[in-house]
Amino acid sequence: MIDVYNKLLNQFGSKDWWPADTQFEVVIGALLTQQTRWENVERAIKNLKERGLLEQEPLSRIDLEELEELIRCTGFYRQKAKRLKSISEFFFENPDILKKPEDELRDILLSLNGVGEETADSIVLYAADRPRFVIDAYTKRICMCMGIKGDYGELQSIFEDSLPQDVPLYKEFHALIVEYGKRFCGQKRCTECILVENGKM
Repeated sequence: MIDVYNKLLNQFGSKDWWPADTQFEVVIGALLTQQTRWENVERAIKNLKERGLLEQEPLSRIDLEELEELIRCTGFYRQKAKRLKSISEFFFENPDILKKPEDELRDILLSLNGVGEETADSIVLYAADRPRFVIDAYTKRICMCMGIKGDYGELQSIFEDSLPQDVPLYKEFHALIVEYGKRFCGQKRCTECILVENGKM
């Protein structure tokens, strides 16, 4: 996998992802980005930031309908609003949650409503700065094209077993995959793929 990383890094350079001012902003972004584009998440975060709602306590206490309007641009806004209020309350009541050991933190996050593996791992990696590789839709698609099959956990193990256990590397690699996915996979530029040649790596 390090060869894939190097190809992507040479193609795009360092991405310095995930853009956020605080750990909790990363948590909010991870929930909002489900099933939508990051551009929509940025709009919603801007709305929340302008109203001082990117902190646990005020976000947990905001009126649900008002919150829905602020994040409407991200889609599934009613569902996401309920989840945001719930996770905000949880983080307010557990201010040291991100300091817990990596595996324990991940299990706790997965027990929360609306938090799946990708969202949990995004929080573990980008908010808690722990080495957990994020497997998103682009990663799955690229792996499939390279002939690498497996479920979420299997693909994650392939990446983590073939890379140094390094948080900045995991962040950079995931960001590069997302960038590549948007520019090539999302635009169906398969014939220009730099990762797959004649169906092989």
